[in-house]
Amino acid sequence: MDRRSMLGLVAAAFAAAPAAVRQGKAAGEKKHRLAIHVDQSDIAQMNLALGNASNVIEQYKSRGEEVEIETYSQGLHMLREDTSPVKERIKALREKMPNVVFSACDNTRRRMEKDEGRKITFIGEATVVPSGVVRLMELQEQGWSYIRP
Repeated sequence: MDRRSMLGLVAAAFAAAPAAVRQGKAAGEKKHRLAIHVDQSDIAQMNLALGNASNVIEQYKSRGEEVEIETYSQGLHMLREDTSPVKERIKALREKMPNVVFSACDNTRRRMEKDEGRKITFIGEATVVPSGVVRLMELQEQGWSYIRP
């Protein structure tokens, strides 16, 4: 191969590199992941957490980027069928973004059942995890961002 052909090949490789880098970045782009910890049975905090989740969803959606959100409610009233003041808002958020997870701590549920002397039921959007604290730890160990409104 003569010098001119070699130079042409190198130039073509450099010209193609930005497109390849862009394609590689798009294919391997990081998925945004957010864990929201609601640690009180206060309706203002519940609404703030749901507002944060909605804002994050809209922001990344407008940029064409993926986001996963998991909300953990320690107080559980946010996710209880009989006491949730935000269950309709949760349902609407879940319809808008089906992969938003609402986790309920089974340890807390069992303690509440013992204290109240009756079975606790959750809204249909709730997912029961064995231990909420352990779940939050695992999410953070996997690189999830953590907020507590």
